[in-house]
Amino acid sequence: MRNIFLVIKREYLVRVKKKSFLIMTLLGPILFVGFYATVIWVAMGSVDTKTVQVLDESGLFKKEFKDSESLKFTFIDTSLDSAKAGFQKSDVNALVYIPGDVIQNPKSVRIYAAKNVSMDLKSDIEKVIEKQIEEIKLAEAGITHKILEDSRVNVNSETISLSDEGEKTSSSGAATVIGGICAFLIYMSVFIYGTQVMRGITEEKTSRIVEVIISSVKPFQLMLGKIIGVALVGLTQFVLWILLTTALTSAASAVLGSKMSNDPAQMAQEMQKVQVPNQAMQGNGVENPVAEVLGAVSSLNIPLILGCFLFYYLGGYLLYSALFGAVGAAVDNDADTQQFMLPITLPIIFSFVFAQFVLRDPDGTLAFWTSMIPFTSPIIMMVRVPFGVPAWEIALSMFLLVLGFVGTTWLAARIYRVGILMYGKKVTYKELAKWIFYK
Repeated sequence: MRNIFLVIKREYLVRVKKKSFLIMTLLGPILFVGFYATVIWVAMGSVDTKTVQVLDESGLFKKEFKDSESLKFTFIDTSLDSAKAGFQKSDVNALVYIPGDVIQNPKSVRIYAAKNVSMDLKSDIEKVIEKQIEEIKLAEAGITHKILEDSRVNVNSETISLSDEGEKTSSSGAATVIGGICAFLIYMSVFIYGTQVMRGITEEKTSRIVEVIISSVKPFQLMLGKIIGVALVGLTQFVLWILLTTALTSAASAVLGSKMSNDPAQMAQEMQKVQVPNQAMQGNGVENPVAEVLGAVSSLNIPLILGCFLFYYLGGYLLYSALFGAVGAAVDNDADTQQFMLPITLPIIFSFVFAQFVLRDPDGTLAFWTSMIPFTSPIIMMVRVPFGVPAWEIALSMFLLVLGFVGTTWLAARIYRVGILMYGKKVTYKELAKWIFYK
């Protein structure tokens, strides 16, 4: 046990002290928060005001085009040829031509510009014209705009979980997002840190350092120490990422919050482009979309989700890293690892693909069986847990995952003890099978 602890300590300190570890630990949260802060800052930034001339031969739209922070409309009364000639000599950004028969021929509207207009400007102009034509045609049919608005219904149902503890509000959207994030983190960590174990073993083997180490430590102890040491490195990085991201997010929120308070009118106009329309929100009794999101997250069993994430993160990593370690011991260089990587990576890739279908039916047959198989359960079960999974299914899945880890560790140890001192020989699957049964 002492030897295993020494290997764990060495593997942990060597990797944590590397500049690459420190740089990625600091750079990851900075890039993440910086990306979203930049997007919000740009959305809150100053917008260039564009001037648009409108030549309305129909006379139906003079009161419909209204000025805003980003658009200024001016109406002209002249011929189209004169308007185009004057437009070329002016600083106007766009010229909108609405013919007199626009009701019968709505596709005859033209937008002239020195360069291509943006999709937002084109869409805003079209929406104003479409709305007015729609109202005119409805009025001719005897239908008022109020009747039309009253007929539009936006259903926003509330999901409630029924259990022995009583009724509890739930959120399918929040469960989908949280489950997907947890599954993706496990998927990425298995690849990143499992590959680190494999490369570390390969480097020690090719440099012949392992020959010295094996004289003092048994092969199984060395392999297990490497696996656990890298696992602790991964957990350390995750914890630091969470803490740094939380701190940076709070700082960014404070900075952006002060900008919002300085110019609330402009911020409100910008956020209308990304938030739920106010009328739909009011119709559903939703006053604050942020409060709705926080309420949805709070409806989930966060302690259970975090506990399961920690277990399946470690279980999935330990299971696959043992196999990655066996591959690293069996080959002499990174180029030879490719032939053995495919059988290991396929279950991880399949489980991530299956997760898309499990999200649609978290209690289906596919979801149940893939959450029991140790090679797919770390990702699939984390997708299911936010939706609510019976305790016996979670317990059975965890038990089978532990058995899977023990099995893969035993298998990897059998290969590791022979392959770690094998040099200059191309290994095949048949050769690996012989190593497993060597005494």
